[in-house]
Amino acid sequence: MKRLRIEHETGFRYSETVTASYNEARMLPGTTDSQFVLSANLEIRPQVPVSSYADYFGTRVSSFDVLTPHTELMITSRSLVEVRAAHADAVETTWERLARDVERDVETVEHLAQTDRTRPHPEVADIAREIAGRHDDPAAAATAIATTLGDAVSYVRGVTGVHSTAADAWDKRQGVCQDITHLVIGGLRAAGIPARYVSGYLHPRENADIGVAVATESHAWVEYFAGGWHGFDATAGAPSGDRHVLVGRGRDYGDVPPLRGVYAGPCESELHVRVTITREA
Repeated sequence: MKRLRIEHETGFRYSETVTASYNEARMLPGTTDSQFVLSANLEIRPQVPVSSYADYFGTRVSSFDVLTPHTELMITSRSLVEVRAAHADAVETTWERLARDVERDVETVEHLAQTDRTRPHPEVADIAREIAGRHDDPAAAATAIATTLGDAVSYVRGVTGVHSTAADAWDKRQGVCQDITHLVIGGLRAAGIPARYVSGYLHPRENADIGVAVATESHAWVEYFAGGWHGFDATAGAPSGDRHVLVGRGRDYGDVPPLRGVYAGPCESELHVRVTITREA
């Protein structure tokens, strides 16, 4: 088990005065079977009231409006979380049983349909189905699909954008964790395995020194259903573990962006993002 302190700062500087902005932040983790939140808070400047609720997929959302004129907006989340390696539900299944289980649960059905971001390139769908056909165990097939597709794409910043799709990443064979996760989700769904997008944070150092703040960024990985939900980080090529802090789940990135909003004012703005993680135990 690890105790991790996360600070995530997002700031906007506008070229002219903004008269109002309306925002939703998904930056605070919640307690799950594999993590316990000791503290979590959101600081907004200019200071405004914040309302919290859980969205359709269970992600914690902080909603706030800034209704006074401002030229800067700063959102800072601070969390302290104890994390342990997740133990997937030890439920053996078959392809036939998986197909029946998926139809009985709205949660799994939601994560079997493709979205515009996850819809796979025909080559990816063929690869996923071919791998699935070689395995009697859907969980083993899912791990093989995630590993194969993750290995096929190089982690390279700057070649894709926030609106890029799984097919875009496959054409380039390059992308970041968001792209690789969309690619794997598309392959898993094409093979009949429900899969969902997970957003959060990953401490980049396996044996991190205690008390040392490490600069990093938001992270994404996949959870697939095969008798139970299993987490797999295709970017790292390994199951999610005690360095992963989960913030939200959804069908794709569009369900769990760290910040979403609109504002009335100038079109030009300068974005600043800073994320640090400190291991405290």
